[in-house]
Amino acid sequence: MQNKGLIRIFAIVLGLMCLYYLSFTFITNKVEGEADAFAQVAANGDSDLKDQVELKYLDSIGNDPVFLGKNYNDAKEYELKKGLDLKGGINVIVQIAIKDILRGLSNNSQKPEFLAALAAADEKQKDGQNTYFEDFIDAFEANAGDVKLADPDLFSNSTLDGKVSYDMSNDAVRNVLNTEINESIVSAFETLRNRVDKFGTTQPNIQRLGQSGRILIELPGARDTQRVIDLVTKTAQLEFYETHNASDAVQYLFDVNDALKAKLEAAKPEVEETVVETDTTQTDEGLEDLLADADEDEADADALDNNPLFKVFSFDPGIQQDPNARIIGFSNVRDTATVGNYLRDPQYLRMRPQNIRFAKFKWGISLDPENTPDLIPLYILESNRSGEPAMDGDTVKDSRQQYTQAGQPSVGLDFEGQGVNQWANLTETVAGKRNSIAIVLDNVVYSAPTARFRIDQGRTEISGSFTLNQAIDLANVLKAGKLPASAELISAEVIGPSLGQEAIDSGIKSFIVALVLVLIWMIFYYGRAGLYADVALIVNILFLFGILVASGVVLTLPGLAGIVLTIGMSVDANVLIFERIKEELRKGKSQKDAIKDGFSNALSSILDANITTFLTALILFLFGTGPVQGFGVTLMIGIATSLFSAIFITRLFIDGYGKNGKSLMFATPITKNWFANMQVNWLSKRKMAYIISTGLIVIGLASLFTAGLDAGVDFVGGRSYTVRFENAVDANEVGELLSSDAVFGSADVKTYGAENQLKITTKYRIEESGREVDEEVERTLYTALANYLPEGFTFDQFSQGSDDKQVGNLRYYKVGPTIADDIKQGAFLAVIGSLIVVFLYILFRFRRWQFSLGAVAAVFHDVLIVLGIFSLTHKFMPFDMEVDQNFIAAILTVIGYSLNDTVVVFDRIREYFNEHNSTRGMFTIINQALNSTLSRTLNTSVTTFIVLLAIFLLGAPSIRGLMFALMIGVIVGTYSSLFIATPVMYDTVQKKALKPETKKEEKEVVEA
Repeated sequence: MQNKGLIRIFAIVLGLMCLYYLSFTFITNKVEGEADAFAQVAANGDSDLKDQVELKYLDSIGNDPVFLGKNYNDAKEYELKKGLDLKGGINVIVQIAIKDILRGLSNNSQKPEFLAALAAADEKQKDGQNTYFEDFIDAFEANAGDVKLADPDLFSNSTLDGKVSYDMSNDAVRNVLNTEINESIVSAFETLRNRVDKFGTTQPNIQRLGQSGRILIELPGARDTQRVIDLVTKTAQLEFYETHNASDAVQYLFDVNDALKAKLEAAKPEVEETVVETDTTQTDEGLEDLLADADEDEADADALDNNPLFKVFSFDPGIQQDPNARIIGFSNVRDTATVGNYLRDPQYLRMRPQNIRFAKFKWGISLDPENTPDLIPLYILESNRSGEPAMDGDTVKDSRQQYTQAGQPSVGLDFEGQGVNQWANLTETVAGKRNSIAIVLDNVVYSAPTARFRIDQGRTEISGSFTLNQAIDLANVLKAGKLPASAELISAEVIGPSLGQEAIDSGIKSFIVALVLVLIWMIFYYGRAGLYADVALIVNILFLFGILVASGVVLTLPGLAGIVLTIGMSVDANVLIFERIKEELRKGKSQKDAIKDGFSNALSSILDANITTFLTALILFLFGTGPVQGFGVTLMIGIATSLFSAIFITRLFIDGYGKNGKSLMFATPITKNWFANMQVNWLSKRKMAYIISTGLIVIGLASLFTAGLDAGVDFVGGRSYTVRFENAVDANEVGELLSSDAVFGSADVKTYGAENQLKITTKYRIEESGREVDEEVERTLYTALANYLPEGFTFDQFSQGSDDKQVGNLRYYKVGPTIADDIKQGAFLAVIGSLIVVFLYILFRFRRWQFSLGAVAAVFHDVLIVLGIFSLTHKFMPFDMEVDQNFIAAILTVIGYSLNDTVVVFDRIREYFNEHNSTRGMFTIINQALNSTLSRTLNTSVTTFIVLLAIFLLGAPSIRGLMFALMIGVIVGTYSSLFIATPVMYDTVQKKALKPETKKEEKEVVEA
C-alpha cells in the first residue's frame, strides 16, 4: 500500500475531528442531566413547572464554561441531533392552500368557469399526483370554452396590474400565476420559519417538500400538540369590527328557530291532519319576554328537543341587564358547526331584518378555559355588503406579550402609517355608539373591548382568557406576519418523550449486543486478523458518529437501525479481503505477496458490492421522507466509512504486524479448513431451485391478491395511536369496542410490544380536517377506553402526559388521504428507480445484459418472497407488520443486500472467465466461482443476520417489522445469489456463449 504515512495522518486527523464534534454531545448531555435533576426537585412532580424550571436553569448557565472552555449554548448548536422518535416531539406537514392564493390573485372572482375549475381541481387532488395548480389549469382549459385566464373578471385585474394584460395567452398567464404562487409559498415558508424560530424548542427543522406547497415542520421535545397546530395553521388574518348590540339578533334567532321547528314538524310522519303555523306574535314581544320563553324551553327537556336551534345554543342572561351586551349566547364547541350551518343557510339569511342584513356571526374563545373550556361565546359584528371589517391588521407594526391591569397575560399591538388614524377614528366612532371593537384573528373573536374615547397613540391590547404561552405565541404569530393563504394540516405525528427514551435505551442495548457478537465472531473465525478487523470496525463507528454530528444529520430510530446494520455489513469488506488472502496463501505465495494480491484482487468486488448498496441508499434518501431519509443517509455514510476503515485501517495493522516477518494465519485452528476446496455443483441444482422459488412466489402472490398486506396509515391515510395501559389488555376485546358504531365504526387494534401497549388505527373522519376534529376523535378514543384507564385519569393526562408518562397516548400519527397517495407513489418510484439504476450499473460494469438480468431477477425474487411472507403471516405474528415507509426502506435494503451478494459472485465469475475462458467451459467456471465465494457469502450473511436478530429481539417495537423483513431478506438474498441470479445469467447466455464441448461437459458433470 502506497503513502501509508499520509493515510495514517489522515486517519488520525479525522479521528480527532470526530472526537471534537462528539465532545459537544457529551457537554449537552452532562448539562441537561444536571438541569433535569434540579428541575425534578424544584417542581415537585408538576410536569409543566418542571419544563419551565429546566428552561430557566439552562438559560441561566448557558454561557458558563463546561469543558475545555466550551459552554452549553455553543455545544447545543453542534450536538448530535436526535429525531422525534428518539427524543419525542411533534412533526407536522402543512399544505399551503394554492386555492386560496388563486382566489386572491383573481380578486375573489365569481366567474362560473373559474369556480368550476377550482371544484374540479379539488376533486382531482383526492387521488391525483399533480400539484393543485396543474389540476386547476387542466380543468380550466378543458371546460372554460372561449373564456381566457386573462379575462378582466379573472386575472387581468388590479392585483396583477402590469403582470397580466387582457391580450395575453393562457400559457403566458399560467407562467405569471406559477411565479406568483411560488413567491407566495416562499413567503409562507419564511413566515412559518419566523414563527417556529420563536417557539422556544431547540433544533427545530422546517423545510419545503418539492413544489407542492407542502412544508415539513419538526419540533423535537415539544409536547403541546394544540399549541404547535395553532402556531403553524393560523393564517394570522387580523381584523377589527364594530360589534352590534347582542339584543339586535335575539328576535332573528327566534325566527330561525321557528322556521326550523316548522321544517322539523313537516318532516314528521303524519299521524293526523295538522296545520303548522309560525307564531308571529313574538315580533311584538319585548326582549325580556323572548328571553323568558327561551329560559322556559331550556327548563323543559321535551320542549328543548322540539327547538332545533335552542337545543344547541343558549342566550347569555346578561342581555336582559345590558342592552349593549356584546355576547349573544353560548354553544358547546361540538355544536358550533351546527349553529353555523343554520345561520349560513340561504333560507334563513333572507329572514334577517334590515339592521343586521350584512352582519357577521362569529365565535370567540372560551371565557373560562379552566372550568368551561368547551363553552364558546357567539358575537354579532357589523359589516357591509362586501363583508369588509372596519379595519384590517395590515398596518400592525409590532406586537408583544404583556399583562393587563389585572395581571392577566395579553398581547399589545402598535399600528403604523394609516393604521394610527384608522384606529383613532374607529375608537372615536365606537365610543359615540357605546358599543365595542371585536378583535378577530382567523375568524375567531379574541376580545371585544369597549372604547370610551378616541385613542390617538395607535396602540391597543388583545386580552382574553390567555395562558402565558398562548399570549406569547399570539404575539409571535402577529409579529411574523400573516400567511398568504390558509395552511391545512395534512399529516401529524406526536411522540411522547418517554417513548423516545425507551427507543434510545433499546437501540443502545441492541447496538452493544450486536457489536459484541460481531467482534467475537471475527476473532473466532479469523484470529488475530479478525482482531485487527474489530479495531477497524470500532474506528469506523467513531468516524460514522463523528461525521453524522459534523454534517448535522438528524439521527432517527431507523437511522440508528441503519448504523447497527452497518456493523454487520462493514465486516463484509474485511471478509472479502481475508478470504482472498487465504486463497493466495493456498497458491503458495509468500505472506507479503498474498496480502498485497488479496487486497488488490478483492478491491473490485468490494467497490461493486458497496456501490450497489450505496445506490439503493441514495434512492432512499431521494424518495423517502423523515426517518426513511435518515436511514438512507446513515447507510450511505456507513458504507463510506466502512470502506475506508476496511481497506486502509485494517491494512495498516496487518502490514505493521507482518513487517518484521511475523506470520499471520487469517484463521484459527478450528476454522482453518472451513469451506476450503469446496466442490458443490450448484448449477446442476438450478432447476429444482426454480421449482421451489416458483412455488413460493405463486403462494405469496395468491396471498397478496386475496389477503393483501397490512397497509399502514402512510399508504391509506388514517389516525394511529400508541396507547399504554397500567395492566395487560386484550387487543381483540378493545378492537371490538372501538369498531362498534357508537365509537369509530371500524378500527384496527393490535398489541404493540408489551402486553399493556396497543397500536390503534382508524380512518374515522379522516376526510375532515381541523383541530376540532382531531381533538374530538381523540376524546372519543379516551371515552371509549375509560374503563381500561386508571380511576380519575383525565383527558389531559391521557393526551399530553409528562416526561415520565407510563400510561396514556404515547404516540399520535395522522396522514391525510391526499398525502398518503403521494407517499404510496413515492415508495413505488423508489423501488422501481432502484431496480433501474442497479440494472444500468451492473450493465456498465459487466458489459453484458445477462448479468443485469440475473441480478434483477434475483431482486424481484427476493422482494416477492418478502411481500408474500408478510401477506401470509401479518394476521398472527406477535408484532406489528404494517407496510409503511419503514417497510419500503426494508425492501430497498433487501435489494441492496441481495445485489451486494450477487455482485461479488458475478465479479469472481468475470475474473475466472477472463483467466480460463480458453481452457474451461462456463459451467465449470461458474461453479468454481460460487464455491470460492461461499465462505465470504456465509460469513457476511451470518454476521449481518446476528446483528438484525439482536435489533429484532432488543430493539423498539416500531422497527420490529423492519428488522423481520431484513432478516428474511438476508436469508433469501443469500439463497438467490446462489440459485437464482447466477443460474438465470447462465441460462440466458449459454445458447450463444457455450461451445459444443462445454455442453458435453455440463452433461458429464450433471451425470456425475
